[in-house]
Amino acid sequence: MLVFKHSSLLLIVTTMLRFFILFVIIQVSLFAFELTPVGQQYVVIPFTELIAKISVFIIQFFDPQVVSRGIEVWTQNYSFGIAIKAGCNGVEAVIVLIAAIIAFPSTIKAKIIGIISGFLAIQFMNLLRIISLFYIGQWNQNAFEWAHLYIWQVLIMLDVLVVFLVWLRFLTPRISTESNNEI
Repeated sequence: MLVFKHSSLLLIVTTMLRFFILFVIIQVSLFAFELTPVGQQYVVIPFTELIAKISVFIIQFFDPQVVSRGIEVWTQNYSFGIAIKAGCNGVEAVIVLIAAIIAFPSTIKAKIIGIISGFLAIQFMNLLRIISLFYIGQWNQNAFEWAHLYIWQVLIMLDVLVVFLVWLRFLTPRISTESNNEI
């Protein structure tokens, strides 16, 4: 049996345990919803189609011969295309971030700001991912597979971690440099 000599240590342990349990429950709940027919039909597929359209909109600044068809991005003559499938639409990364932010003790306002800014940061990186993979795939299929499976998977999850850490940093109270210099 553990005996804590300091109530602050007990508070830290229970807060960490609360965060971890909530984090897991929220993730499981959101992933379960994402996989339901309702979640797929009304959230995931329309969102993924929107990501494809935004990707094409951006690509067309450099290459007007690109079109989207549902969740796919194609060259206009359909000689090459990519499909934005589960795991590549940024939804899973956003779920992990939302679960972490909601589970962490903070104000509702801070959670909303974190979720919105985090969503935008993750989707910005995901658009870079989709566009770069579209061009890499036209150049070399082996490079496409490697970049898709190894580089971008890590970068997207690293983005989630960085966004969460930046959000945590903004939660901590600022200590002025003047008070640090006092003796």
